Amino acid sequence: MKRIGIYAKCNHPDAVKVARELKLWLLGRGIEVFLEKNLARNLGDEDAGCERSAIPALVDLIVVLGGDGTLISVAREVCDPRIPILGVNLGSLGFLTEITRGELFLSLEKVLAGDYQVTERMMLEAVVRRNGDEAGRFCVLNDVVINKGAIARIIDMEVWVDDAYLTTFKADGLIIATPTGSTAYNLSAGGPIISPGLHCFVISPICPHMLANRPLIVADTVSIRIEVKFRDQDVVLTADGQVGMELQAGDVVEIRKSRRNTQLIKSPSKDYFEVLRTKLGWGER
Repeated sequence: MKRIGIYAKCNHPDAVKVARELKLWLLGRGIEVFLEKNLARNLGDEDAGCERSAIPALVDLIVVLGGDGTLISVAREVCDPRIPILGVNLGSLGFLTEITRGELFLSLEKVLAGDYQVTERMMLEAVVRRNGDEAGRFCVLNDVVINKGAIARIIDMEVWVDDAYLTTFKADGLIIATPTGSTAYNLSAGGPIISPGLHCFVISPICPHMLANRPLIVADTVSIRIEVKFRDQDVVLTADGQVGMELQAGDVVEIRKSRRNTQLIKSPSKDYFEVLRTKLGWGER
């Protein structure tokens, strides 16, 4: 690997400092470094900055300094599934950013030597159709959420799995989550934790009006169609909790497995279940 891109959560107190150390460390090993513009500006090297969306096409590896939210935003921009991402958590242990600051350079030494493993994370593609035309398109690593505004009434959402009618959820909203996203909003809404290696995703209603409505796991080969039925309500679709759009009555949301995926470099010192135990406090008294 001779070309490495660096993204960072620049409002984190340590991100810029670590990025500067990392840049010098890489340059000292003859590796070309590409920085997102905002980070380059914070490092006083604005001329060396690149547009965020341009970096993936220029590099062999991406390093993300920050937390899970930073990594998720970068994952949506990496169109080439051959480019692995090394997520470095600068705060508490993350579900996705497994590698700690103290492990950064040791982990990179192994990666540069070809001694590393990746975990492939599926992504979802969501298309919003309005009057038959495409009104929005999103590729997500965690989840797609349809949610009501603060004072809106319960939403009616007619859901189809491929060509089979599932049900009409009457709820505050609906979450469609990947295995990666199963530990995010889905978990808070009472959905199951899904091991990231499984080929499926989960449909979880948010505060359903019918107590019998429960989360449903479906194969990643199916297509989900959601027809949103409401009038004079504030309803939005959010992708990974970071971007989204307002929905209108009659909009149809189509969700399926994306052709893209995210390649995350595994921590050399911990596995997924250790991260799960630590984050959720399992075994503590």
